[in-house]
Amino acid sequence: MHPGKKMTRKGERSRETSETQVRVEIDLDGDGSSSISTTVPFFDHMLTLMAKHGFLTVSIEARGDTEVDLHHTVEDTGITLGEALNSALGDRSGIRRYGQATVPMDEALATVNIDLCSRPYLVYNVEAAPGRDGAFDIDLAEQFFRALVSSLAATVHLNLHYGANQHHVLEALFKAFGRALAEAVSPDPRLKGVLSTKGSL
Repeated sequence: MHPGKKMTRKGERSRETSETQVRVEIDLDGDGSSSISTTVPFFDHMLTLMAKHGFLTVSIEARGDTEVDLHHTVEDTGITLGEALNSALGDRSGIRRYGQATVPMDEALATVNIDLCSRPYLVYNVEAAPGRDGAFDIDLAEQFFRALVSSLAATVHLNLHYGANQHHVLEALFKAFGRALAEAVSPDPRLKGVLSTKGSL
């Protein structure tokens, strides 16, 4: 790379199956602007919040067999988003690697911890009453994060400390994930290579 030239950290991935068609474009050094359409309005809202609070410029187009269930669309969006993020990170050199954020949303409080270590592992400690916010089943959030974590190859802990309103619980989780991710992917000028004694992530 030419001296002084800023490295672009962008990723683009598509996924097409008999159940879904998903396309994601992402810029890790964005401004939080997004264009998101999954045909699931509440899910669009959550992804928009994640992008805004993670300072990610994101474009997501997803279509699926939502007349059968929302699960396929939500899960495949998570897979494709994780793949696009992974692509944008490259070899993960120069990044802080770890990120943490605690976010309140009225009565709800959630914490997310991220390690961009190339080892997929999800802890989803969210005890919320089952049910739906509109057409979006709260259990779908776990499926989304599990798919995202797997394809991103990261260790992620999502902990809900408390919360009664399902909308508030999910909003706190998605915002906290965005903020924690922004910290984890941010460059650290002190780093030469990756933040690991092994020499790779």
